[in-house]
Amino acid sequence: MYNNNALLRLLGLALGLVTVSMMASASAAEKPNFLLIVADDLGYSDIGAFGGEIETPTLDALADEGIRMTNFHTAPTCSPTRSMLLSGTDSHQAGMGNMAELLTSEQKGKPGYEGYLNDLVATLPEVLRDNGYSTSIAGKWHLGRTEELSPAARGFDHSYIMVQGGASHFDDARAIIGVDPKAIYRENGKQVEVPKEFFSSDFYTDKVISYIEAAGDKPFFTFLSFTAPHWPLHAPDSYIEKYAGRYDEGYEAIRQQRLGKMKEMGLIGHKLASNLPFNQLPSWDELTDEQRKTEARKMEIYAAMVDSMDDNIARVLEHLEKTGELDNTVVMFMSDNGADGNSPEVLPGNKAWIANEYDNSYENMGRPNSYVWYGAQWGQVGATPFPMWKGFPSEGGLVVPVILSLPGDGRKGDITHEFFHVMDIMPTFLELAGIEKPSSPYKGREIFEMQGVSMLPGLDGNAPQDRVVGWELFGRSAVRVGDWKIRLLEAPYGPGQWQLFNLAEDPTETTNLASEEPEKLKELVAQWDTYVSRNGVFPADPEDMKKVGYSFTTCLYGKCVE
Repeated sequence: MYNNNALLRLLGLALGLVTVSMMASASAAEKPNFLLIVADDLGYSDIGAFGGEIETPTLDALADEGIRMTNFHTAPTCSPTRSMLLSGTDSHQAGMGNMAELLTSEQKGKPGYEGYLNDLVATLPEVLRDNGYSTSIAGKWHLGRTEELSPAARGFDHSYIMVQGGASHFDDARAIIGVDPKAIYRENGKQVEVPKEFFSSDFYTDKVISYIEAAGDKPFFTFLSFTAPHWPLHAPDSYIEKYAGRYDEGYEAIRQQRLGKMKEMGLIGHKLASNLPFNQLPSWDELTDEQRKTEARKMEIYAAMVDSMDDNIARVLEHLEKTGELDNTVVMFMSDNGADGNSPEVLPGNKAWIANEYDNSYENMGRPNSYVWYGAQWGQVGATPFPMWKGFPSEGGLVVPVILSLPGDGRKGDITHEFFHVMDIMPTFLELAGIEKPSSPYKGREIFEMQGVSMLPGLDGNAPQDRVVGWELFGRSAVRVGDWKIRLLEAPYGPGQWQLFNLAEDPTETTNLASEEPEKLKELVAQWDTYVSRNGVFPADPEDMKKVGYSFTTCLYGKCVE
């Protein structure tokens, strides 16, 4: 296994070799490689470099030699984020105005609501491949189900992906919703079956390493798209047992430990969100002994998944070091959205299906034929210090942990609090590769202009001032202009009308200033109207979302947020 000291030494080799400006004007032979690593539903405070107690020595070392971004925003859920990452533009333009599984009747057929990555955008791998790169992906796709919509058709030379949003992490390949019982896997576009002894994080890592080898003399862009730690929570027994007893103190104790560590690291120093999300849900002290035992076990499995993922990242970095490629590789690690505090059990039909089809006894949790998730209270711990979680345009659903390592960059262990967005990845990578942004028409088709901006000026403290960014998903909406933000959440999660926050003073959205700052509210609502018009947004109605099977209910042991 890759040890911490060795990783520090080899990453040190990558720094001071060439400057970023030199890379931007490099010849084809000197173009940087790109390793993009995305975790699925990882919480903001889970890894050690962001205050967590889970053992992640590889990522921690990467942070020590690179840059931590504390204010990096995604979409509230996975597939909209991935569409923006790969296109550099808003998800409503890229085809993911809503998740494919949850399109309402009013949204179906509307431009931007195709439910897959559409042809109105040029993709990052497509542009890189057209400029001499070898491109590859292994892991989660969730941007189109058919061969014609697979990575093989969207710019990837090599691919082995899971089509859906989640599945068993073992070789049984069971999907996560009853209407779609089997996961679909595609290799270079063709449907395949996963091999025996498959475990998701191990297998995707093996594939990525083989794809890097297949690049030969070409610079490469490879996307390691983990499905961990998305539920169902699964991990090898050895990893699970490593965390036995670690979470017996419960939600609030772990959250306070993380807060303390984050303050020591200089990651936070501001007002914090209220302790845990809703007093309607049971606290740790209100649970029975048996319930606490089960809840602790869920988090032990979750931690095991993250630990296993970290070990696999080490394997990739070790391979790059052995082949002499690490000193010319941009490495970026991130999560695709905030921690997932939702309750799959309350989706229509899921409760009976899970109870009848799976063995969720304490002894079998985390093993094949189990189906568990960690729920709202652990989800809020994962989102520390921010409020809410995946599915919400609150900071807890949008802000994710990001680590960036740039060859030739001298900022070791730096922390930046500048605002960045997932749309910024494509223009940043293109600038580092010395490649011009794609313009319309591109390869004979009209495309949208990228809305993202290069992160390189922001990393030097020159981020755009008063940048306007919007979000909409499931009828939940937000707009940010500089440090000001408006947010719209339906009851019981919000008042059903716009709230206004000054994130410079109140980054955890504790104080609604809508009544005190009516002119600022009016200004941002006008920006919302512009965002809707520019991106062709058709906001969903929460009642319609219920009809298509999305639960707006958060529950724990029979108690629900109402």
